[in-house]
Amino acid sequence: MLRFLKFLPLLFIGFTYAQEEAVKSVYFEFDKYSLDDKQANEVVEFIKNTDSTRIESVEIFGYTDDIGKDDYNFILSTNRANTIQCKLTENGIKSKIIVTIEGKGKILIDDDILDNLPEKRSKNRRVDIVMNLKELPKLVLPGVYDMLQKDHVVGDHIYLENILFDKGSSHLLSKAKTELDKVALLSLRYKNLEFEIQGHVCCTPPNQKEAIDKDTKKRQLSINRAQSVYKYLAFRRVPKNRMTFKGYGNTVPLGKEPEYDRRVELVITKI
Repeated sequence: MLRFLKFLPLLFIGFTYAQEEAVKSVYFEFDKYSLDDKQANEVVEFIKNTDSTRIESVEIFGYTDDIGKDDYNFILSTNRANTIQCKLTENGIKSKIIVTIEGKGKILIDDDILDNLPEKRSKNRRVDIVMNLKELPKLVLPGVYDMLQKDHVVGDHIYLENILFDKGSSHLLSKAKTELDKVALLSLRYKNLEFEIQGHVCCTPPNQKEAIDKDTKKRQLSINRAQSVYKYLAFRRVPKNRMTFKGYGNTVPLGKEPEYDRRVELVITKI
């Protein structure tokens, strides 16, 4: 089985893309549009820590609180947006990907909001940096499916694109649970299928095949990810005797974006 898995990186034959976005908010002092060093570094790292091949464009929107005149707040919000734009270009971010630099002026607060008014106003003295990204390409592989089917053969992989994890985590996200609910329903329909739940990790040091789970502090992250899926499917009444789980660490990379390797997939073991 593992020998088959190792050939997967050679079998990519197509991709499709959709767009998603990531947002970083930077907060300013009252009536100010300058950044301290910590804020400036966070802004630059937000962009530089993203795979540059996925960045479609960057938009920058400045805002103020509801105190003061409209014309003044519009200028202040524009200055805040320009401050962010300058900081990005000074640090090597290409200006051509910054497609919008806009001051939006003040954000009004509803009249009935009285609690924590200073805090709410402070959250409106900000700039939102919106990074428009290409979504991770979907895998198109022979013998790899995006959901359980009626007619499988032993060795078929079910790659569930939403069963990905945050860095260092084995916790199932809500999107993953929604996907696994579909798997559970189909498993109960196709009662002959048995499968192994395989956990994977990315980005470990060269001398380590496994990663540390930040919650348990143990070096068994891929095992924990597979077990999380196993437990959830069992909770959804998939018979345990039709499932096994195993962690493969970083031994089966897909050769693409690291997000793909923070994954769990199913492999059909019996039909």
